[in-house]
Amino acid sequence: MRAAIVREHGGPEVIRVEEIPTPEPGPGEVAVRVRACAINHLDLWVRRGIPGAGFHLPRIGGADIAGEIAALGPGVDDVAVGAPVMVAPGVSCGRCERCVAGLDHLCARYAILGEGVDGGLAERVVVPRANVVPKPERLSWTDAAALSLPWLTAWHMLVARAELRGGETILVHAAGSGVSSAGIQIARFLGARVIATAGSDAKLERARAIGADEVINYKTEDFAARVRALTAKRGADVVLEHVGGETFERSMRCLARAGRLVTCGATTGAAAKIDLRHVFFKSQSILGSTMGSKAEFHQLVRLYDRGIFTPLVDRVLPLDAIADAHAALERREVFGKVVLTP
Repeated sequence: MRAAIVREHGGPEVIRVEEIPTPEPGPGEVAVRVRACAINHLDLWVRRGIPGAGFHLPRIGGADIAGEIAALGPGVDDVAVGAPVMVAPGVSCGRCERCVAGLDHLCARYAILGEGVDGGLAERVVVPRANVVPKPERLSWTDAAALSLPWLTAWHMLVARAELRGGETILVHAAGSGVSSAGIQIARFLGARVIATAGSDAKLERARAIGADEVINYKTEDFAARVRALTAKRGADVVLEHVGGETFERSMRCLARAGRLVTCGATTGAAAKIDLRHVFFKSQSILGSTMGSKAEFHQLVRLYDRGIFTPLVDRVLPLDAIADAHAALERREVFGKVVLTP
């Protein structure tokens, strides 16, 4: 089969589309014929390398997969070859205390497709049977691929970790990213008032179109001062953060009393300053969040099927254009998802 493989860390040019042996499913696994696979910032980090992260190469990237069941491994008898499916992006042992409690994303052996194990930037991928969910008929292949890792991440951040409630105000950074564009829609679904930031007026316009009540161009305005003005000096109840070093300290200043900052990443750097006096005097919380459970993925797929959320596909490219896809994401040209088709 053809697959996009990273064999060494570097720029987009290190990703090569190659012919490799077609994988076959083992016990409890299924093979999925990939119809569409979206990329995330995680794919950039795996390709670039991060000191201390220990990404094992070679690696086939891609966590956001939609396709058809191509083959069944021994012991799998409850799905049919040819069935259209979406793939939950994280794999776990399925046996430990956290897994059996429905907290598989906290499993000590948890791995994300395309990072810890091979992903879907290929003609075929093998995953555990537990990871496949029937694809809603109303979704195209590309739309289904656009509704996976970032949506699961944003859902877990806002629902499980920050416990965002109707009537609260949330600040969502980097509105054009996959996590944040999902977060805006989820926050609106939960009944919150959404303030979104982005670095261009075009992205701010799109943020409004998907549900942001107020928008801030962080290149031309001090977002912390603007949030203070928009909330009559009260501050935001929740901040959705994944930018890191460039914004973290000011994001903390945006929080109301008993406010919650929830973070899933640090795209501009992991070092951040915190004034602890604000944290304890104002009873604020800093919450870490990574991915979400398979049960949450099932919940999201049901909501997709009801048409509550809108998939945001910025562009669709062939697998051979994988380097161009990485470069576009790196240059922040994208609003929503870049989807590749084998």
